[in-house]
Amino acid sequence: MRKLLFFFLAVLFLAPPVSAVTIPSVEVKPARIMQGEPALVTIHGLTSVSAVRSATWNGKPFGIFLYDSKPGGFIAADIGQRPGTYDVVVSLKDGTSLRAAVRVDERPKLEAPLGIPEKLGGNTTAAEQALLKALAQENAALAALKSGTKSYWTGGFRYPVRNPVVTDAYGYSRLTVGSVITHKGTDFRASLGTPVYSMNRGVVRYAKTTRAYGNMVVVDHGLGLMTLYLHLSKIKVNPGELVERGQLVGLAGDTGYAEAPHLHLSVKVNGISIDPMKFMALVGG
Repeated sequence: MRKLLFFFLAVLFLAPPVSAVTIPSVEVKPARIMQGEPALVTIHGLTSVSAVRSATWNGKPFGIFLYDSKPGGFIAADIGQRPGTYDVVVSLKDGTSLRAAVRVDERPKLEAPLGIPEKLGGNTTAAEQALLKALAQENAALAALKSGTKSYWTGGFRYPVRNPVVTDAYGYSRLTVGSVITHKGTDFRASLGTPVYSMNRGVVRYAKTTRAYGNMVVVDHGLGLMTLYLHLSKIKVNPGELVERGQLVGLAGDTGYAEAPHLHLSVKVNGISIDPMKFMALVGG
């Protein structure tokens, strides 16, 4: 009897401890955003994207990538999205369904005048109509760009210029002659010829001269995430080229609808232009 008791005690104390089972959960940071802002979805308890069947926000799918050794994805509230609470739903291949609520608040309405430069016809009705037509055509071309079905990046994003200084923020309305044009990007201080770098690894989907956006480069980082570099004086990459984080893509300028040299940066998530500074607060590094 003593031998049997000793055997059981030996098994109890010498056997390796049983690891606690980690139950998957979904977290959204921040859980409260404004119109025109992104959020980062993180799935805890998983180490591979292969376990995820689908992910949606407000009923629309978004891509899942591996970031910081955890599956995650970006969601974005359009600047015109109705304020309210919307659900993130992540379905796993084992049948588990994970949910998290995200609150979208209304963005304060800010307005400021901005004229049309003389090179585009000045502040006339004809120039205004020509500018609006060009913007519509260029935005349609950008909306038609296809994003890769995988993530091309793994680490944090960098700013497109060294020593970044914001000169114009995202989201306010520009009063141009008789029209209102929303500024869907961030402007950085950049003199003529300042080097502009890709914020992360990706594929160049667009590198072209346009009337409104000037010389423009679009880098696709995969799964619906794109960065756009506008008003360049020179383009240094070609469509289809794979660029690395920090690679030169162009030189800053004042081409297109720009009154002085600077860099306009836009960041898009599934076609939605978001506040680049809020994006950098999530994955900058």
